[in-house]
Amino acid sequence: MKIFISILAILITTFAQAQDAIKKVIVENYYISDANDATDTTGGLLVAGSNTYRIFIQLEKGYKLTAIYGDVKHQLKISSTANFFNNTDRGKTFAKDISKSNYSSNTTALDTWLTLGQTTKNSTKTYFGILKSQDTDGSFIGGVNNDAGLLKNNDSYAGIPITNADGMETMDTLPTNWVNNGIIDVLSGADSTIFGSIKAGNQFISNNAILRNSGVSGVNSDSNQILVAQLTTKGEISFELNIEVLSPTGTAIKYVAQSSSDSADAKHSGWLKYPFDCGCKDPRYFEYNSEYICADNSACHNKIVCGCMDPVACNFDPNANLNIQALCCYPGSCADRDISLVCPKLVSDNKKMIIFPSPAGNHITVETNVDNYADIKVEVYNSYGKMEFEKSFGKQSGDISQDLNISAMEPGIYMIHLLIGNSILSKTFIKL
Repeated sequence: MKIFISILAILITTFAQAQDAIKKVIVENYYISDANDATDTTGGLLVAGSNTYRIFIQLEKGYKLTAIYGDVKHQLKISSTANFFNNTDRGKTFAKDISKSNYSSNTTALDTWLTLGQTTKNSTKTYFGILKSQDTDGSFIGGVNNDAGLLKNNDSYAGIPITNADGMETMDTLPTNWVNNGIIDVLSGADSTIFGSIKAGNQFISNNAILRNSGVSGVNSDSNQILVAQLTTKGEISFELNIEVLSPTGTAIKYVAQSSSDSADAKHSGWLKYPFDCGCKDPRYFEYNSEYICADNSACHNKIVCGCMDPVACNFDPNANLNIQALCCYPGSCADRDISLVCPKLVSDNKKMIIFPSPAGNHITVETNVDNYADIKVEVYNSYGKMEFEKSFGKQSGDISQDLNISAMEPGIYMIHLLIGNSILSKTFIKL
């Protein structure tokens, strides 16, 4: 039992990871624009085939999201291989500022923006982002302004049509104290970034930007998925987000997309960088890393084989690549275990291999019997596991007797391995 506990402790130390507040990040395919959407001239040019993505950060239950940011150590980055679409008519930098009634106007519902959960409000209700698959209250997107076919594409790649489920529902607990910096010009109030419609762009990078509120959880408190951005573009998106969360006990914790030596005040999370890094997620392999977001089995090369790697031990495992010293068993030192149970082969080996004399002087004779022709080799190790002597005898069969000159070896206890093909016979002897 003691050995089992020791091994378990080693494995836990090697592979265990502390639980993080971030469970995962979800990139939802919200909508795909079509030729009808491209005919809209009120909201600005929307290229047919543009994808609208929504980014949700899923936190552990009880945690709240308080900020997304970029600072001097960690950049906030959102980019695409093509320009982002911003509605020039009624679009906003932050989704909370879009009036609920405007979601039924032209292509406002596809605007590019940032948020911390909230998507819109009217005089009586405040709405927050939720996955379309979890939306149960229908949709207020579309309406009389969309009779020409705007926002009605039902491409299966984008899932549920947004005119059936808009991905917005109300919550009773509302965030307060909204603060933003580094995106909207403080003097003019204009937004010339990818979240505004002043000029087209395909990238936002900042080391001095923040969107903050008092803290928000997901519409569904159990899944706790919080919407942070909506991005519309025909290109391939990528992002690096840094966030601050509030624990159930009120502790503020920062998570960043890129770890660095001077990031002691923040934890790294692979979920905050997209496209997600893929690698070996099988803990049975040395290449395993818990921070990989998606599995790539081709990255798993070296399977872990635990065992005793001390060649002096009677239970030496030549196939092991992770040494568990607590497993090693030696004559007279087997961690309170019965050596005949740990190394039953040792008993039979004593019958198969004879060493004499012991104690030995300058010479020792090794005798055994080999049923079939096999390569014969002798290795002798000292009590520290260092090889002191080795000799090969080629292929042999039948009764074998070999004299070994050990005059150069110091007095002490030695382990001799007789290698017969793929088999190993082991035995200890004393040199005077």
